[in-house]
Amino acid sequence: MKIALVQQKAGPDKKKNVERGLAALQQAAEQGAQLVCYAELAFERFWPQKPAEAGYAASAEPVPGPMTEAFAAQAKALGVVVVLNLFERDGDRCYDCSPVIDADGTLLGRTRMVHITDYPCFHEQGYYTPGDTGAPVYDTAAGRIAVAICYDRHYPEYMRALALARADLVLVPQAGAVGEWPDGLYEAEMRVTAFQNGYWVALCNRVGEEEYVTFAGESFVCDPDGLVTARAGLGEETTLLAEIDCRRAERSHARALFLRDRRPELYAAWMAGR
Repeated sequence: MKIALVQQKAGPDKKKNVERGLAALQQAAEQGAQLVCYAELAFERFWPQKPAEAGYAASAEPVPGPMTEAFAAQAKALGVVVVLNLFERDGDRCYDCSPVIDADGTLLGRTRMVHITDYPCFHEQGYYTPGDTGAPVYDTAAGRIAVAICYDRHYPEYMRALALARADLVLVPQAGAVGEWPDGLYEAEMRVTAFQNGYWVALCNRVGEEEYVTFAGESFVCDPDGLVTARAGLGEETTLLAEIDCRRAERSHARALFLRDRRPELYAAWMAGR
């Protein structure tokens, strides 16, 4: 199966960004992609690069809403699974949200980012409510997939939950900046995660210079053995295409050994510091 990670810049015009995203979806489908994933807040500026101010939620939208409807229509027309990421408004709360759309245009559900951080250029606690959708896994036309939104990937508990729910592919919409972490750590962390949990990981990062931060790009895919199989360039606006075989997750070391030999009856006490 071929997947596509759309590594695109986000200018100040959200409508134009969405149009470019839809064009990238069309092009990826023409190149044989069966699943297309976008980066974190792919179609607007990265708002949390500065502290939230009055009116910060003006660009947030409901799910379902205009963006999901536009991508659902094109997903259905092209027969492609789509994983988005957007600034969601639900009542008086806002979330960092990834809607998952099946190849027939059905909105299967949404994953909301659980862990919300705050540090320079990533003032997310002022924008997002912690997610309440758990760690869902979706049965799609492209296989059994899950989403770990950006900061959630740092939490082994979350990533293991996706493995226990038998995800074969985990998509990671990310907003990762140049120099944010030590060189090579993005890949190293996800390679170990893929190996320990026995699934594919596909990380789709933002790219481009914005007001206070420059996003790196360098999207990549790693297999259940922890090996990188495809990688996009630093600072490059592109769509990364990669071949994956979800059947390899079932044959992974993690499913044969690591998950089998777990001792969950011990872990609650350990996590409580006892």
